[in-house]
Parts: sequence; structure tokens; C-alpha cells
Amino acid sequence: MELRTMRYFLAVAREENMTKAAEMLHVTQPTLSKALRSLEDELGKKLFERHSFSISLTEEGVLLRNRAEDLITLADKIEKEFLTLDDISGGNLYFGLAESYQIRYLAREIKEFKKICPGLQYHITSGDTEQVTEKLDKGLLDFAVLCDLPDTRKYNFIELPDGDIWGVIMPANAPLAKKRAVSVKDLESLPLFTSVQGWEGDIKRWAGESYDKLRLEGSFRLAYNASMFVKEGLGYQLTFDKLVDTSSESGLVFRPLTPRLETKLYLIWNKYQAFTPIAERFLDEVKKGFRAKAGN
Repeated sequence: MELRTMRYFLAVAREENMTKAAEMLHVTQPTLSKALRSLEDELGKKLFERHSFSISLTEEGVLLRNRAEDLITLADKIEKEFLTLDDISGGNLYFGLAESYQIRYLAREIKEFKKICPGLQYHITSGDTEQVTEKLDKGLLDFAVLCDLPDTRKYNFIELPDGDIWGVIMPANAPLAKKRAVSVKDLESLPLFTSVQGWEGDIKRWAGESYDKLRLEGSFRLAYNASMFVKEGLGYQLTFDKLVDTSSESGLVFRPLTPRLETKLYLIWNKYQAFTPIAERFLDEVKKGFRAKAGN
């Protein structure tokens, strides 16, 4: 199974049209068709349903697409790494990031790092712990930032200088908006939005015995999307401070939870990861930068 064939397969899966895919790949349609038939023969599975004017993936094709995307991403990453092995002033870094205001610390470190490595390019993937650690484990990422305490059997980590404060996003005219802080009792029976990770982790620990009295109306991975549902009056959002616009023009307000709930963030990497020179140099600079902030 060749990488070139995987690229052909992904192009057809994306375009859903053999002619368009062939044009994009700069190959003839017979060449592309032959490569895909050979791939199906090699795997012993039908990958496409061929229609009059389009092509769609079978269940086996969907499975291969998911695997092929990771494979091609990793292959491209390896190629870029080797091209920049001797370039100590540039290269590529790949991050998987949780959604947090504390990401500003990482952004500042990257900004400082670019002063000594102006050729640096960085690539950001956003997601929850499960999403980013899966990519990190596959070698698709160099670093990840998590809202959960890392598994020390698998990862090394640095704690970011600050933490994120949990609170409630609600319409400015909501009765709860009159409070300076919101308790578990205030939230009982209300429709609530948050991430599954937060609901089953931080919120569960914070609520304690009252957890079963809370009602998850809907789960969201992105705080902004959840805030749109809050604006429409569908519920109250549990999230970190400063992730959602709560200016006077937004019509929304943030009220912290009481007792105070704070979540720390961690920059992690695989324990036995073989870093490129640029990644190793970046890590050294970040360690120094975070230590300096922690000392202030």
C-alpha cells in the first residue's frame, strides 16, 4: 500500500468525483481509476459506490479515509521534520490545545521563540483531552495542552502559570445575574450546557452530593457555540472565564461558581518522544519562560 495511492484515495473521497480528483492530482482518469481498483483488490473490500455523476464511500471506505488521513498527516510531518533537521532557525511544531484563556501563555512563548527562530511555523489543533491525546499518541502532534492532570506513566508535563476559573454564562437579565457568585443549589433543575469532560470531571467534583440534582441540557466542545444557545434562552453555560464575550453589548454575563472552582492547565509531551531540534529547543525555552513566570 503506497502513500501515493492513499493520496489518490483521499482526493477522490473528498471530491466525490473521479474527473475532478484526477484534474486536481494532475493524473489521467484511467490512471486514477486503475490505482483505486488495485487498492480495492489489495484490501479485498469495496471502497466506493459508483453513481452516474458521483462517487460515495462505503462503510469500509469511511474507515480507510479516517486511517489514511492520519497516515498522510504523519507522513507529511516526518518529511517536514527531516527537511528541517539541519535548520536550527526554523521548522514545524504541532500543538493540540484545550480551549482556555491560559493559552495566551503558550502564544507568548511562541512569540518570543520566533525572535530566535524566525523560520518557525506552528500548526494548531483544538479539542478536548481525548481528541488531542489520541493525536499525540499517534505522533501527529509534538505537544498538547490539557485541562486534566496528565497520565504520568505516558507523559511528561509542565504546569501553566495560572488556572482557569469556572463560572456560569447567562443572559444579563436572568435572575441569577443579580448574584455575585453561583452555588450548586442555585443551579439545581436548571438546563445546563458544558463539555462532557467538564461535566464528568470538574463539575462532578465541585457539586459533590448535589451532582445528581444538576441537569445537563446539552454538551458542547466549543464555548462560543454553547453561548449562542444561552443567548436564545435555552439554558445556562458552565465554562471558564474569558472564553465567551460578556461585554455589555453581548447581552451575556459571567458569574463565578462558589465555592471557587479552578482548573490548572498542563503542557504535555510523550515520555519517549524523539524530538526534532526545533521542538527540543522550543521545550527548553518554554521551561525557562514558565519557571520565570511562576517565580514572579
